[in-house]
Formats: sequence, structure tokens, C-alpha cells
Amino acid sequence: MSLVKYSIANQIGRIILNRPEKRNALSPELVRELLIAFEQAEKDPTVKVIILKAEGETFCAGADLAYLQQLQHFNFEENLADSNQLKELFTKIYTLKKVVIAQVQGHALAGGCGLATVCDFVFAVPDAKFGYTEVKIGFIPALVAVFLIRKIGEQRARQLLLSGDMIRAEEAYSMGLITKVIEAQDLEPTVINFATRLIQTNSAQSMESTKQLIAQVQALPLAEALSQAARMNAQMRGTEDCKRGIAAFLNKQEIKW
Repeated sequence: MSLVKYSIANQIGRIILNRPEKRNALSPELVRELLIAFEQAEKDPTVKVIILKAEGETFCAGADLAYLQQLQHFNFEENLADSNQLKELFTKIYTLKKVVIAQVQGHALAGGCGLATVCDFVFAVPDAKFGYTEVKIGFIPALVAVFLIRKIGEQRARQLLLSGDMIRAEEAYSMGLITKVIEAQDLEPTVINFATRLIQTNSAQSMESTKQLIAQVQALPLAEALSQAARMNAQMRGTEDCKRGIAAFLNKQEIKW
């Protein structure tokens, strides 16, 4: 049985974690299948926006604990190779050319919370809990810390990463960790409607370039960041999407991308 389901409908790619009997815990096989699915969706011209969701009651419980026990017998190089695979997945989602929306129907913990963290938007049900619980089992939330600090700032990241506490969706929203809290019966239609609106009203090329801009400029000194922003600004002005968009605006015409 495949650990990841992948489908396309109405220009939306759906990537679904399919390991509900293990609370969608991240095994090496699941991480590999997620990487393949995201690469496939990124390359597919018929896909404009991607929804990441999960089967069962839990979005993702983090690392597979049975596999973590096996890792204790690995040497440093083997453990580094394993860590690099998860790093590749987080980086792939964060820098993907297409918008990724996490549809969180249940708890997202440790590495599972990391999965949600690197998505562009996160919609969650009120009962969903979020937490980076690694410190409670003598582990470290190393990879996700890099992205979390970028997302919500150092002080709030310290609060979550050092305490290991689980928080409910409303608190995650107030901290800027997630985008919106939606009642369970409305979660699926809300996410689909939001994805459809992005597809219809926003240039895919513009969203791709904006994601690239966000990922790049944070690591640059102010002057270099502004120079990079100016270059991207100039480049976008010459694109067909920009020309179409400006022409439609000036002519007071509705444009559907």
C-alpha cells in the first residue's frame, strides 16, 4: 500500500499522508514518497496549488518511534544521511515553486508540526494540537527550528521549542503559526475554496517569484536584500503575466489566470 496518495482535480494537487494506523508517523519510506509527490506536483503544469492533508484522525504524529529506536544503533554518518532526507523534504516544501496549503484535521506534533510549519498556509480544526515535543524525549527540534524562527520570531519559537508544550489551534493562530481555525465540517470546502481563489485571481508566476523572494531576502544584509528585490522587480515587469495583468487593470477587465 502506498504511504502517500496523490491526485489532481481542478488544477489542485492533493498530497495525502496515508499511514493512519501509525498516526501518519514519519518513516524513511513516507518521507521519500512525500518528496516524490511534491516533485511530481511541482513539475506538472496542470497543478497550480497543492493541498497537503492526511488520512485518519491525526495529521502527523512526528517521527516513527520504532524507527527512532533503530537510529540509536546508527553511526553518525548514517544518522546524518537520515536527517538530510528530512531536511530535503522540509526545504522542498518551503521553496516549492507552487503554493502549499496544509489541511490539518488533527494533531500535528514534532516532525508533523514541522510539516505544517513549512507550508505557505495552514488551516486547522479547533481541536487540533500543535507542538514541537522533541525535548520531552531527549531529542532536538533541529531542522524545524530554522523555519520556525523565520515564521514566528525567536521569542515565540523559544517558547514552543524549549517547553515542548502542545498548544491548541487558537493559540497557534494567535502566535502566527497557522493561518486560520475552521470547524471540522467546514475544513475541506474552505481549503478547496481558498485554493480555487488563488488559482483564479493570482498569477502563478507571481506567486512563485514572491515565494522565492521571501525565502531569499531574509538571509541577506539589508542592502543586498533590497538589491535582490529590485532585480526581481525589474525581471517581473518584463513577464507576460505582468503585461496581461496591468493591461487588464488599466482596461478595467477581469482577469482569470
